[in-house]
Amino acid sequence: MMSAIINALAVRLEEPADELEARLSAEGRELPIDSIFIAEILTDIEAKYQINVAADAEAARSARSVLTFAETVHRIITESS
Repeated sequence: MMSAIINALAVRLEEPADELEARLSAEGRELPIDSIFIAEILTDIEAKYQINVAADAEAARSARSVLTFAETVHRIITESS
């Protein structure tokens, strides 16, 4: 799931996924984006995996890092299966 999040970020940032992943690793996997951008990424992920991520406190907290965001999306995909 981490690669799906990184790929979605890379497309929106117009940056090669491998370079973005290296940058995120160096920066502690914090999301280098604002809340509007995370909403766009979330829309991409929801459409691709046909899931719905509720706009709640857990989702807001998960948007603080790529790792926790990927874990939240993975959990929702798993629960939806």
